[in-house]
Amino acid sequence: MANKTILKNLRTTAADDCSPFLHQYTRAAGHPRLVNALAKLLVHRCRHDPAVSGPIPANLAADTFGPERSIDPMKEIIVSVGGYGALSAVFFALLNPGEEVVIIEPAFDCYVPQIVAAGGVPVCVPLKPPKDVTADIDSSEFAVDFELLEKSINKKTKILLLNTPSNPVGKVFSVEELKKIADICIRHNLICVSDEVYEWLVFPPNKHYKIASFPGMWNRTVTIGSAGKTFQVTGWKLGWTVGPERYIAAMQIIQQNTVYTCATPLQEALAMTIEEELPLLGTEKSFFHQITQDVMRKGQKIAQALKKVGMPPIRPQAGYFLLASIANMALPASSPTSRDKRPKDVAYNEWMMLHKGLAAVPPTAFCCTKHQPLFEKYLRFCIIKDDATINKFLELLNNW
Repeated sequence: MANKTILKNLRTTAADDCSPFLHQYTRAAGHPRLVNALAKLLVHRCRHDPAVSGPIPANLAADTFGPERSIDPMKEIIVSVGGYGALSAVFFALLNPGEEVVIIEPAFDCYVPQIVAAGGVPVCVPLKPPKDVTADIDSSEFAVDFELLEKSINKKTKILLLNTPSNPVGKVFSVEELKKIADICIRHNLICVSDEVYEWLVFPPNKHYKIASFPGMWNRTVTIGSAGKTFQVTGWKLGWTVGPERYIAAMQIIQQNTVYTCATPLQEALAMTIEEELPLLGTEKSFFHQITQDVMRKGQKIAQALKKVGMPPIRPQAGYFLLASIANMALPASSPTSRDKRPKDVAYNEWMMLHKGLAAVPPTAFCCTKHQPLFEKYLRFCIIKDDATINKFLELLNNW
């Protein structure tokens, strides 16, 4: 599934023995060619998918990514060892001991341990699950409880952590939801850490909007991206963060004294790939268009098969994954897992692996113990697989 262009460019870079610097350390905060390419890509996103239209309040204009705004590749971008490395550097750079981070659950499972390692305190706020999972619904039905979100904020709160499009739910936060989150950040003077690694895999007619482009948010937002998720090369472990110079500078100190830098040939190949993709954006020749259509097609096949065996799917708006309800799926009374006290998704997934040869991921792995009852009636299935794997999945379900 890896992007063919990026693999071609890696072969070219690896074979280049005329440019010795390509095989030595590069700039610690990011290979110059790559950060320049990223700046162009991110500016294109903000200008061609504006989050708001009309006049911007005067008091917020200076903190808004307007149509004339550019990104300084040397001061406002840092390249890290994957999205993981970006998140880790953010938390260690910005958190003081005891400061709190509000997380909207279910959330990627590295958030909490990284925050704790950096001396922070995670405060988890759950999404409200859909009321009727048997209906034909999508992941937008997982709603933000804004009243609870407000109540979770106090004088110790430093960061609001946003993940859109989200993992594991596949939710793309709407303009209305992002406006409310931006308003909360501004009123409470919070930093917004926005994990947007799935931003280029959004299924039409849904659209992704960067919260950093909302009025008043540029100077309080750090946005995280991932080459692995963008070009399907997760083994490369290249990620990036874009944001205000003061935050990026703090992250540079952390990175300089931990991992130092990322692999130069990989960064060069990624830069070349972005440069080739830029003129194709918005066309059917764009890799982003092609991969979105391919994954959406596979997701539809998987959804139909799950529905037939009694696991109603929740159509993802974006990303690698699909949630399906197991609310009406009973474990056999003879199964040892039917009598344990683990969340239902964990027990059912174990039974399914042992007796059906099929594995998913329990969503309760993405939330705190207190909120597990809200999400234990689902399983997360991966939809970005090759056709042979998809066909094997369909065969297993046909023989259910």
